[in-house]
Amino acid sequence: MTIPTGEGGPIRVLIVDDDAMVRAGLSMILGGTGDIEIVAEAGDGAEVPPLVTRHRPDVVLMDIRMPGIDGLTATETLRRTAAPPEVVVLTTFHADAQVLRALRAGAAGFLLKDIAPGDLVQAIRRVAAGEPILSPVVTRQLIAHVSDGGAGERTERARKLLGRLSEREREVATAVGQGKSNAEIGRELYMSVPTVKAHVSRILTKLHLNNRVQVALLVYDAGS
Repeated sequence: MTIPTGEGGPIRVLIVDDDAMVRAGLSMILGGTGDIEIVAEAGDGAEVPPLVTRHRPDVVLMDIRMPGIDGLTATETLRRTAAPPEVVVLTTFHADAQVLRALRAGAAGFLLKDIAPGDLVQAIRRVAAGEPILSPVVTRQLIAHVSDGGAGERTERARKLLGRLSEREREVATAVGQGKSNAEIGRELYMSVPTVKAHVSRILTKLHLNNRVQVALLVYDAGS
């Protein structure tokens, strides 16, 4: 099996956490894999934009709670830039309003800080390969347990956005919201995998979304 890497080389990772010991631990775990390179570390969200510009990481491992500029603000800032890196949020809580906001802003998923080293490495590899690391079950639990205002407005907005899609694209979007892989969607909807990928790409473009996690959140918001 071929291990995914960033741009044909090692997966470039920026670690952002205000705790130097946490940064050292993450760096040791990820740096020992052979296919992941730690290009920089930061202790505050304010350091993230210039470090991303300088080092061009494929993945940013972002602590959600930091003094100064927190991980949520840094994520929102990054995702508004051209060709941003993937962001994986680090947190100590399963159900966290800031995590949900980071996902809505375009983070590819979140990881708990007590994650097993092997699971952390696999998560980084998956994100670098363009795969979300957030299961639909966890997404539903997160939305259900977080007190998140403006649900009515989001439902209306989500339904309007999904209304821009063709019937086939809506079917694909719903399947993405159910956490199905491209192969599973292809089997269910009688499409080839390249056709599914093309539909997902068009959905992201039409709805101005960053990734499949945001498609899933939109589907949940719409009540589909």
